[in-house]
Amino acid sequence: MTAQQTELRNLPPDLKPEFLPKHVAVIMDGNGRWAKRQGLPRIMGHKRGVDALKDLLRCCKDWGIQALTAYAFSTENWGRPSEEIDFLMTLFQRVLRQELREMLEENVQIRFVGNLSVLPKALQEEISRSMEQTKDNYSIKFTVATNYGGRQEIIQACRSIANKVQQGLLQPNEIDEAIFEHHLYTTGICDPDLLIRTSGEMRVSNFLLWQIAYAEIYITETLWPDFNRKEFHRALCAYQQRERRFGKV
Repeated sequence: MTAQQTELRNLPPDLKPEFLPKHVAVIMDGNGRWAKRQGLPRIMGHKRGVDALKDLLRCCKDWGIQALTAYAFSTENWGRPSEEIDFLMTLFQRVLRQELREMLEENVQIRFVGNLSVLPKALQEEISRSMEQTKDNYSIKFTVATNYGGRQEIIQACRSIANKVQQGLLQPNEIDEAIFEHHLYTTGICDPDLLIRTSGEMRVSNFLLWQIAYAEIYITETLWPDFNRKEFHRALCAYQQRERRFGKV
């Protein structure tokens, strides 16, 4: 553990525990640009990005945040060079295998959401194993969106509900937000209170389109591999200055 991590292990005094977000979602953008600025291949940016995510997960756990969701690989990312995609799939698999014991020790519940059926078989097996072994952990819910797209998630939910209506298991007038949410990948996880996007891009990129309806959005110019606990602290300070009215006065 670094000196910086030790220093920030406890909640900073200027943050109010009662006003912390319960669920933080992150769009981890800028790995490739970080690597380019360092004169390194893009894959090194992804490796450094994994370290940043691990530290953020531990920070959320230390500071009492109940859930963290990370956008790891979108449905649109299949358009990247095949070498980069192959590296990412191998990286996901290796990280899961290496970090499972630590997640068990730290009581982390890990969950993957998205269309996982098209991922490499070996990666699917690691995902299933990690979710099964951590399913009863409760210190923090860590969700990894992999081959995920918000529009696709909504479409599959609609199809699932339509099938139930067709089978006579559900009446159209019974469909409400609770029913719809039950058919999303993220069922059982509270909606994000705070969405963080790194690298300065001002868009949500098809991420959790239903779930972020009332999330506070925080954009930082910092590239993801450089997003550390001090940057997260700044994001939480900004969040606690927001007035969350949810459409009310």
